Amino acid sequence: MRLALAEAAAAGAADDVPVGAVVLDPSGELIGTGHNLREATADPTAHAEVVALRAAAAARGEWRLTGCTLVVTLEPCTMCAGAVVLSRVDRLVFGAYDDRLGAAGSLWDVVRDRRLNHRPEVVAGVLAEESQELLDGFFARHR
Repeated sequence: MRLALAEAAAAGAADDVPVGAVVLDPSGELIGTGHNLREATADPTAHAEVVALRAAAAARGEWRLTGCTLVVTLEPCTMCAGAVVLSRVDRLVFGAYDDRLGAAGSLWDVVRDRRLNHRPEVVAGVLAEESQELLDGFFARHR
């Protein structure tokens, strides 16, 4: 999570919402990193999770990230939760809950929907305070 927090700080420094993500392979090796790049790329899909999942898939040379863990500082939105399911990530670890857009237990629970073909393990609230502080500081400066 500390690596994901560093990615989130990089997003904040680039004037984007400070969310960061990393992907670890089954042995724990870092194979993908990402932070929000929506402002820099004018891409509405450039969320930290999507950026990190794309990097991990490129590193592995395949889209299936079976056995991998996605660590992200903020609970994924519906788009990102869908990407977690579709990429076959085995474990999702996140920091702060997102009561407004969260899709891993807060508002929706896409990642554990029994109708879907894949349901990763979810570990929530890891370093949640640090994650939330980055977000609170960013939005306090922008309001």
